[in-house]
Amino acid sequence: MSRLKKQERQQLLIEKLNTVPFVTDEELASTFNVSVPTIRLDRLELGIPELRERIKAMAQEHTVGSTLSNHAEVVGDLVDLIEGEQGLSILRTTDSMLDQSGYIDPQYLFAQANSLAKVVMGVPSAVAGVGNIKQKTLVKANCNLVAKAEVVRRRGAKYFIWVTIKNRVKEVFRAKFIMESVEIKV
Repeated sequence: MSRLKKQERQQLLIEKLNTVPFVTDEELASTFNVSVPTIRLDRLELGIPELRERIKAMAQEHTVGSTLSNHAEVVGDLVDLIEGEQGLSILRTTDSMLDQSGYIDPQYLFAQANSLAKVVMGVPSAVAGVGNIKQKTLVKANCNLVAKAEVVRRRGAKYFIWVTIKNRVKEVFRAKFIMESVEIKV
């Protein structure tokens, strides 16, 4: 792609983000054959927030149900929740999460999936009775992992919840949980 004029590039940037809102600055820079700082300047001029803020804004527009402030136990940032149905969280991986091999320790992926599944249930206390998990690819530091949990079935106090975690568009982890609500004994 040859160099575009600034106004053309900014118009195409708006169109691209309207169709694919979860694209990173790096991907946009590659698409338009410009540097990442150029994309950031274009976004600033156009009043378009960074990726994380766009995700949060979209989630808040589509959130129905309870407020998100009650759910501090979620690993990562809870950005969308419809109790009893589905939820979305984002975990930013850091160097402190790396194991000896230089990849993110799988316990963080499990913790993100398990904690999101518990919150999606919308009950005060829950445990994972059964879990079928699979790490599909290794994850490095400085990634935004987006977890989506969905209640696929409910039988009494048991919730069947599927969780997928993606790095951009690639699925890196999936879990199928049978969660059970439990009474809190005082």
